[in-house]
Amino acid sequence: MPARDFHHDSLARIFFSYFRPHIKLFLLDMVCALMISLIDLAFPYVSRMCLYELIPENLYQAFFAVIAVMLAAYLLRAGLQYIVCYWGHAFGVLVEADIRQDLFSHLQTLSFGFYDKNRTGHLMSRMTAELFDITELAHHGPEDIFISGVTLIGAIVIMFTIQWRLALVMLILLPIFAVVVSINRRNMADAAKRVKQVTAGINADIESSISGFRTAKAFSNENAENEKFMKANERFKVSKKERYRAMSRFFASLEFFMCILPVTVIAVGGFLIMDGKMDYIDLITFSLYTSTFISPMRKVSTLSELLVDGIAGLSRFVDLMRIDPDLTDKPDAVDLRNVKGSIDVEDISFSYERDDSEVLHHVSLHVNPGETVAIVGPSGGGKTTLCSLIPRFYDVHEGSIRIDGLDVRDIRQQSLRRNIGVVQQDVFLFAASIMENIRYGRPGATTDEVLEAARRAEIYDDIMAMPEGFDTYVGERGVLLSGGQKQRISIARIFLKDPPVLILDEATSALDSVTEAKIQQAFDELAKGRTTLIIAHRLSTVRNASRILVIRDGMITEQGTHEELLARNGDYAQLYNTQNLHGE
Repeated sequence: MPARDFHHDSLARIFFSYFRPHIKLFLLDMVCALMISLIDLAFPYVSRMCLYELIPENLYQAFFAVIAVMLAAYLLRAGLQYIVCYWGHAFGVLVEADIRQDLFSHLQTLSFGFYDKNRTGHLMSRMTAELFDITELAHHGPEDIFISGVTLIGAIVIMFTIQWRLALVMLILLPIFAVVVSINRRNMADAAKRVKQVTAGINADIESSISGFRTAKAFSNENAENEKFMKANERFKVSKKERYRAMSRFFASLEFFMCILPVTVIAVGGFLIMDGKMDYIDLITFSLYTSTFISPMRKVSTLSELLVDGIAGLSRFVDLMRIDPDLTDKPDAVDLRNVKGSIDVEDISFSYERDDSEVLHHVSLHVNPGETVAIVGPSGGGKTTLCSLIPRFYDVHEGSIRIDGLDVRDIRQQSLRRNIGVVQQDVFLFAASIMENIRYGRPGATTDEVLEAARRAEIYDDIMAMPEGFDTYVGERGVLLSGGQKQRISIARIFLKDPPVLILDEATSALDSVTEAKIQQAFDELAKGRTTLIIAHRLSTVRNASRILVIRDGMITEQGTHEELLARNGDYAQLYNTQNLHGE
């Protein structure tokens, strides 16, 4: 795959760079298109020859031989058209697949911050509908421009050899036609870009509404969702009307030019015949070539719409590719090897946006290899944020985070995250089988290893009780499973991954007390010899931690063992007593 500079290369250069890997297919398409154009140009000229020479001389044999040759030529043309249609579209699909692969790979490099700010529906629109427009442009754009150019230029040249005066009139009309097409194409392009932006917004609204339909029904807010969609749909209608207005002006002017072409030929040709400078056979030939003109003009009209949609889609694709990842590996970044699990958080401060208030303020922490540290505190205090900085989901603004003495910014991201297992509070399961979801923890794991991970996560019996067992489909985001089952499957992933550093973010929050106790035993086993950070709401689950940190308002206010913190009678004691009072 050729290297591309999305920041400095033009749209055209980027677009045609995707042709190079499939250049043989593209050239086949162009050669076949050229032969189709030559056959189309030949028919009026052969007809003129028959009218001038073969028919007046009653040369039956030669005449019907020419007709047979033309029939054979049109049979060949049909075969060529098949190649252009099938292989040309195949070429377009290959280009689309390469573009989609590059876009998907680029999206994989973007950080959490990008996805925090961009809606899924917008990205889906760019990955599907807009890339299809680029495919159509890749296939039909060069092909139609080539066919139309060869046909128009070839027809004009032949017409000049027949009657230069009439050909000159036709030649004068073509630049006028080109100017009208150019002006209206620009208007259509602007309107098409607005339509794509609005369509992407509607896709995002639909994705959000479908994902949240259970919430809408629970709150009986179907009418509110309908009203929200109606407003988005209204914006879509307005933008579409603007586009169709521009399109209508374009096609109206195009049809006018195509209609006046034969009128011009008859008018000027009739005058030349009456003036003795032309005969009827040449006028018939010109009329045939005028018909030949109309076909490429119609291609140009169709191409204008494809060009508008394709360039709009290409522009939005390149805009996305020009977004640089917030987090990148340094050129001299290293792999994390033989991890012991020492973590040093040194005077870090962090906010999700540079101009926002800080979520963490000058936090420092040292975690020994193999130590289990619990992080507790009120919601919004910064617990999850702190743990998100260790795998480098975000970069700190001040200070540093080190693992085994290495700054996480000096470690390759894949290597860093391979050695850290995260069970997040918001469990995400893919729309696949249970087996595939657990194996996601280590894609190369054997079936026996997956089964063992399920046993250790206390989910094996539940899975075997399902009709399809480990082949059970979990539904979109795991909707067909209970909250506890989803959580335990996500925990099984971590057992399978077997990392030296664990981050458990409310990992047992969706479990009942009995299952939680079983899982806790498994966690205790897994945590042996590993560095473990546990974010917990239920303080009863962290009493045996080596150390407990209390984070409030972005700062560590207390740390110590369960007994030490209770004796201190501070924030931890207040949280603990409150939970005991409410029986949590």
